[in-house]
Amino acid sequence: MHIRTALAALLLLLAACAPRRIPDTDIPDTRDTRAILEVLRQYREATEKRDAQALLALVSPTFHDDAGTGTPADDMDYARLQQVLPEKLAALKDVQLELSVRRIDVEGDEATAVFYYTTSYLIPGVTQKAQSDSDLMEMKLRREGGTWKIRSGL
Repeated sequence: MHIRTALAALLLLLAACAPRRIPDTDIPDTRDTRAILEVLRQYREATEKRDAQALLALVSPTFHDDAGTGTPADDMDYARLQQVLPEKLAALKDVQLELSVRRIDVEGDEATAVFYYTTSYLIPGVTQKAQSDSDLMEMKLRREGGTWKIRSGL
């Protein structure tokens, strides 16, 4: 009987020492992961509102994205993003974006967020039918001046 009691107490102690998780996820509940989740929430809201300035406020001036290819012609840096993003968002209507965050890895001032996204939107003048995309995406972030900023994967 004493062995069962001791074993139960040990299991309770081990469970209490387990890292806390964000509810309904496997993401560790830390100040950094919560701050990154907030950036992703703001990213979703700004995208749905087609608010280029709000999106750019989330982006690091060192932003660089290679669009997942080895071709430099489709690379995007911060200066080009400032020009292209307002035009691209203005061409869309009824934007809906859902994010399902799968993982956040933080190492010092660098972080990676992996999420599944589903988006739908209209392109007036091109088609009357809603377009949609979904995929697994990786976003890189950097802590700059105490704030997490997107440096690729927009």
